[in-house]
Amino acid sequence: MPLESILEIKNVSKIYQSAHHNLTVLNEVNFVINKGATVAITGPSGSGKTTLLGLCAGLDRATTGAVTLNGIELTNLSEDQRAAVRNQYVGFIFQNFQLLPTLTALENVMVPLELRGAKNSKAHALDLLDKVGLAERAGHYPVQLSGGEQQRVSLARAFSNQPALLFADEPTGNLDSETSEKVIKLLFDLNKDAGTTLVIVTHDLELAARTNRIIKIKGGHIIADENQQHA
Repeated sequence: MPLESILEIKNVSKIYQSAHHNLTVLNEVNFVINKGATVAITGPSGSGKTTLLGLCAGLDRATTGAVTLNGIELTNLSEDQRAAVRNQYVGFIFQNFQLLPTLTALENVMVPLELRGAKNSKAHALDLLDKVGLAERAGHYPVQLSGGEQQRVSLARAFSNQPALLFADEPTGNLDSETSEKVIKLLFDLNKDAGTTLVIVTHDLELAARTNRIIKIKGGHIIADENQQHA
């Protein structure tokens, strides 16, 4: 049975223009990611990793080239149309958690569900908090949680609307090594259960080594694209 692609990046460039000069952050990038894959995008600071993630997720628009997410070409869509595609198909995990400070852990996880008009959103959110070991902290606000707990809430939130594609931008960047290990295990366990496609931007080579494929980027170009075998 042929593999089905979920993300296609074709001749994508991103150029920022100023009065005196153009800055090319990404230059003619090409790759295809299949459904169910786990992929790491690695490279030094300033290499274009986060810019690439933003283009893949439809948060920003490429200067040239085409981005196709789950069969939908994003290039000519309006901002609202791209947001609708993200709401339907995409989940995010960020380095700085991005939880809403005025909402409890439970309410943060419920937000994507309620935006989609899901039924039983509270029960589903509680179940996810239980999976990440935080059922007893459901009523706590982000300021009452440690960094690791906040990232576990953001994991539960990311999986709450059952995304087809999950983007994680330096998900362990603000965590100590022991907490990182717990969060990474949860991320891969939840991902396996849900059958989500996972794309991680990271400079953490140990985290990258957990994925099926590593795309290395430098100076806006892909310099390596390697599939990995896991025992």
